[in-house]
Amino acid sequence: MSPRPILAGIMDMRSKTQRVFMAGNGAVPPALTGRTDEQAVLSRCLGDLRGNAAPPHDVVLVGPRGNGKTVLLRWFQHACAQSKPAVDVAWLTPSALPNQPALLNALAPRRWLAKLLPRKIGIASVGSAEWAPNHGGKDLTETLISRCRRRPLAVVLDEAHTLDLHVGSALLNASQQVRAEAPFLLVLAGTPGLPAHLDRMDVSFWSRLGEGELGIGCLSEKAAEQALTEPLDAQGVEIDADALAYVVARSQCYPYFIQLWGDALWQRLLAEGATTVGVEHAKAAQPAVAARVANYYQRRFAELESEGIVAAAAAVAQLFVDPNDATASNQDVDAALAKVGIEDASERYARREALNRLGYVWRPPNQQAPFRWHAGIPSLMTYVLEQAAA
Repeated sequence: MSPRPILAGIMDMRSKTQRVFMAGNGAVPPALTGRTDEQAVLSRCLGDLRGNAAPPHDVVLVGPRGNGKTVLLRWFQHACAQSKPAVDVAWLTPSALPNQPALLNALAPRRWLAKLLPRKIGIASVGSAEWAPNHGGKDLTETLISRCRRRPLAVVLDEAHTLDLHVGSALLNASQQVRAEAPFLLVLAGTPGLPAHLDRMDVSFWSRLGEGELGIGCLSEKAAEQALTEPLDAQGVEIDADALAYVVARSQCYPYFIQLWGDALWQRLLAEGATTVGVEHAKAAQPAVAARVANYYQRRFAELESEGIVAAAAAVAQLFVDPNDATASNQDVDAALAKVGIEDASERYARREALNRLGYVWRPPNQQAPFRWHAGIPSLMTYVLEQAAA
């Protein structure tokens, strides 16, 4: 074969972007696959806001870390920004909301108060001491109603499982009241411990979300394949069937691992100037992926150690090592915990909920009975068993 086509391929690869896959930073990947139903729910809510109406419910995204909750929030934020007519988005984080005045300041900053005040009252007329606690006498609900009547608003809160209880209670209660008066939507995302955290806020209406409570877990095999092939195809790169099967099987359809694999493969292609991914490329990328996965596992295992639940985690892991039946019932989990000496029912419940809070195991919402537990990261179970036995 003439070296000219090979050289052309190498030069073409070197001219391509250095980063195609997005591993772990919450950015929307080049192919957002397997989330059609979730995007449809968010799109319907956006349609309501665009029509100057409040959606019939808030939205809560629940799932173990690394499954793409932040990605969905970013996708929704972008969709709101691109909508016609415009829909405002307020992106909030729990660390910036230590108390209710901070929440009020975040949702109705000075520039918005200036719009809400009568024309003859300038923003300079509002004293800073008066501004901080109550925005000139307007409480959170009243202020949000005034703001949303000017332009629809979606409030997006990631890591909501760490939100201060008093702040969360104020926000959820305000959301219910504001949606009755103006176009407003609250979107929360968090780990599987989020529902229990919301329950502690004593605002029971949140649990009647229906389609608004979304479980974000591992992808289907088809969606995992698309998450790899579509970005490569857009770059003029093919991945053969054997290489694709090799990577998908080792990713276990866990979105974070899929992005790790995609990035490692892409870097191999750039280094070699190849335009087709074969099994040899996947095997060559394996050490780089394994190192990052091992580091990730170490952090997850450290969490289990800090909670004092390694023995419970290892016992439960036995239930998820069979790939043909990777779910378990409450009774299965309780029996596994009893085998390691956790006899008291309340103690078993506490261990189970601790494992759920960390996303080690979780129960996706809106299941049909009988309810089943799923592994947060299937391959983490094997790692925990190995570490517990060491």
